[in-house]
Amino acid sequence: MGTRIDWLSPLFCLVLTSCAFFQGYPRPEHASAEEASTIQFPLVMPEEGRQRIQGDTFRAVQLTMDDFLPWDTRPARDADEQQKCLLQRESYDVFTTPGPEGVMFVSVLPNPERCDLGGPPSEVSATYAIDVRGWRILAVRQ
Repeated sequence: MGTRIDWLSPLFCLVLTSCAFFQGYPRPEHASAEEASTIQFPLVMPEEGRQRIQGDTFRAVQLTMDDFLPWDTRPARDADEQQKCLLQRESYDVFTTPGPEGVMFVSVLPNPERCDLGGPPSEVSATYAIDVRGWRILAVRQ
């Protein structure tokens, strides 16, 4: 009986440590309760500046960005400032347009005001064809 426990302990430790590799999406950071208490929400959202993003569009953009720039992407140790900038989702502008029945096109382009590209943005841009029924990436053009 002692030998069974002897080989189970290392196996148990191996299983536990391997669980660290299977992480889900990170949860967003929330401000402290003190900081949150300083925010005053409007009673009604103002018309000026308001944008409506329909659910299909939102999900198609999210699917595109999860493929184009996964949340866990990290810069290389020797990455320069431009490379680090291009690994931030807020450095990109996203454009959507309906395609044939059940398809939405989503283009991801770097915003030149955010990152100094020093060249054409085509190297770090892409257009996706998204199946909005089955939520699949049909094709990617880079």
